[in-house]
Amino acid sequence: MDGETHRLERAEAAGLRSALGEAIAGRREFLRTVGEHREDGSYVVSRRGAESSGHRKVFDSFAALERLYERLPDEFTAQDVGGDGLTGSRRHALVHHLVEHPAFDCTLASRQPLTGRKRPDE
Repeated sequence: MDGETHRLERAEAAGLRSALGEAIAGRREFLRTVGEHREDGSYVVSRRGAESSGHRKVFDSFAALERLYERLPDEFTAQDVGGDGLTGSRRHALVHHLVEHPAFDCTLASRQPLTGRKRPDE
């Protein structure tokens, strides 16, 4: 680092690799959804408690989900988050996840139809 060479013992290197993996990968449960950062850099949104892949959407990265959120209107429904391969249950999980995850400044505006609302910048 910075032109210096650092040597680690095998056990130290293994510990560092494990710590990096834990920092990069991880799973966070919310009320209705789960967000999972995978070691390959992808990010998975799934319905909490659901086992089938029909209740899961895999993004290339968390940044891809952030870009989706940025493109959404100030008030958005499950239909607005739809795209290729997104069924009704996946779209609903995405709306719930955007509302639940602290990285996204929005609230649940309505349950019927399921609608999220971005908070205006202050």
